[in-house]
Amino acid sequence: MTTTTRPRSDFARTATVAALVATPALTAVSVLLQPDLGGSSTDRLAALADGPLPAVSAVAFLLSQLPMLVAIIGVGRMLRDRAPRLSAWGTSLGVLGAFGHTVFGGMSLVYLVMARDPGARATYAGLLDHLESTPVMLFAVAGTAGTVLGLLLLSIGLFRTRTGPRWVGPVLWAFLVVEYVGTGLSASAAYLSLLCFAAAFLALARQVATDPGARAAADEPAAAPALG
Repeated sequence: MTTTTRPRSDFARTATVAALVATPALTAVSVLLQPDLGGSSTDRLAALADGPLPAVSAVAFLLSQLPMLVAIIGVGRMLRDRAPRLSAWGTSLGVLGAFGHTVFGGMSLVYLVMARDPGARATYAGLLDHLESTPVMLFAVAGTAGTVLGLLLLSIGLFRTRTGPRWVGPVLWAFLVVEYVGTGLSASAAYLSLLCFAAAFLALARQVATDPGARAAADEPAAAPALG
């Protein structure tokens, strides 16, 4: 039994560690290279057409959702025995958030193609204005709401069960406040939120890689989470 399950366990732990490292790395590329997307739709398209860096930023954001999905599932597995409800709901909402952001990230690639056609930019700007009032934007809402609520529940689980460094939960709470409130007040808040996000995820990666208890939780085969 041990011989047949060990490779799968090693893979699960390695995938969790890799995802917890890759997610903030790709997010950093996206944030640091993202242009100023304020102003009108025409202004946003012009910013996206300003060199290759906006395209790199958009692709990095889209790619970051895959390790984000794996990281959410890995953290949920760490909590499922000690905080089954928080694990189940946090993981489910986090997966929903990654899905919504993946759809929105794919749309961003379409925006890049639109931005490369300056002759039709005014037409595309009108299309973007129309899209923002259609049900398509529900995917963006799902991405934001799922990510916020998923990370909130998982961070509460980490804090309550003392899984990982004690400060990881509060740092993730600070990330949520700075990212989803502070960035609306100051563009520089994005850098602070990135530091909080990276610090928390890298600390969890180290925990899974080095702590026997966390490794055991990540190694165990997944079971149906208890909701009661």
